[in-house]
Amino acid sequence: MSPTQFREQIAELSAQLAGRPLDAGLDAWLNAEHGATSTTYASLKQSCITGAAEGWLCDREGGGIRYGRIFKPAPDLHGYSVDVVDMTDIAGPHHTHPNGEIDLIMPLDEGAEFDGRPAGWLVCPPGSAHRPTVTGGRALVLYLLPEGSITFTR
Repeated sequence: MSPTQFREQIAELSAQLAGRPLDAGLDAWLNAEHGATSTTYASLKQSCITGAAEGWLCDREGGGIRYGRIFKPAPDLHGYSVDVVDMTDIAGPHHTHPNGEIDLIMPLDEGAEFDGRPAGWLVCPPGSAHRPTVTGGRALVLYLLPEGSITFTR
């Protein structure tokens, strides 16, 4: 696995997301079509584990969280930026999603959850806000942000 191959995986997925509203319908669709028992999920999770281990994902650290933006928004990614975080029993910084956010939750410890959700997808609609929180152990979370838009609050 390489960053180029990972980008191709994301581009293939984001093509299916292009033009869709970030809402409960997309959340349900992602979990039905690409949920925790799917080959898409398994492939993305393995890529994220490999990338974090090799250091090309989650290449920064702050406040007990490893994180990093691997790709800025681009046409081949259908306008999404791509970030991956590695969190263990911690709450991250509060922020808002002006254009929404799509999260892929990948527990590394059995029972780990992100914002109260187990393995799978979480779609946050435009204008939503949260303090991203992992409980029950360690998890990787992949974030797709339309236009890379995120606003951290003080």
